Amino acid sequence: MKIKAIGQITDFDLKLLRVFKTVAACGSFAAAESVLGITRSAISLHMSDLEKRLGVRLCQRGRSGFALTEEGREILRYSEILFTSLEDFRQSVNQVHQHLKGELNIGIINNLVTQPQMKITAALSALSDASREVQIHLSMSTPSEIERGILEGRLHVGALPMMQPLSGLDYFPLYDETCFLYCSQQHPLFNLNVSVTDLKNFDAVVPNYRMNNEAMRLQKSLKKSATATDREGIAFLILSGRFVGFLPDHYAKQWVDQGLMQAILPEQLLFQSQISVVTRKGRHPNLILELFLEKLMA
Repeated sequence: MKIKAIGQITDFDLKLLRVFKTVAACGSFAAAESVLGITRSAISLHMSDLEKRLGVRLCQRGRSGFALTEEGREILRYSEILFTSLEDFRQSVNQVHQHLKGELNIGIINNLVTQPQMKITAALSALSDASREVQIHLSMSTPSEIERGILEGRLHVGALPMMQPLSGLDYFPLYDETCFLYCSQQHPLFNLNVSVTDLKNFDAVVPNYRMNNEAMRLQKSLKKSATATDREGIAFLILSGRFVGFLPDHYAKQWVDQGLMQAILPEQLLFQSQISVVTRKGRHPNLILELFLEKLMA
């Protein structure tokens, strides 16, 4: 028996082999119609395509009935080995999902833990429940450092405000947060009616990381007298009583509820900041990361 070399097995080859396997099991084209859900003529075309692909005749069909050729019986045996191997592969992959083992390195900007939508917390909990053999390494950092860590491969994933996206990264929206301009109880503007133009007379702290366009527009209306690398630094300077600055409402809430901080012109001085999940484009497959992302986006 001489079977034509077929080179790489394609998805179309697998489809044809499944049709052949079903026809052989049913014993005729007519009997296979209802099982495959296609017409007898379509089955005949698929069988012809497979025979051309393999370079052998697989079965006799006609008035004398249906019967596999010797080559057909050999191909049937080989196809059964192939599909058994595919099923073994599928089950093995499922076992890997059930026994995750390895590391997940995450970079997060600070102060997201006070966000009422606890998506990151829930995803970390689900990942821990999926496998006790996954080691989670979580680092708090600035947006630029997180992006650099992902690009360099030190971090698998990050969570940071969406600003100007970098070409080598993928950004997936997670949720929005609202930022207001705040002053502390010791500040002269506390409980005072003020206009936007009046703010030029008061010192302000602004972030020294990239911001979205709306945030930059509002920051320009302030008297820049200090900078901070993150939101916690901004909060320190606001609470000093000497500076005003923008903070996410969920983070400032703890001081607002205590009467230690107050939003200034909240109907005018506010902007939305989108928190995004960030991964590297063209990243290698990572089952732990994919599970974390799946739970995060659920």
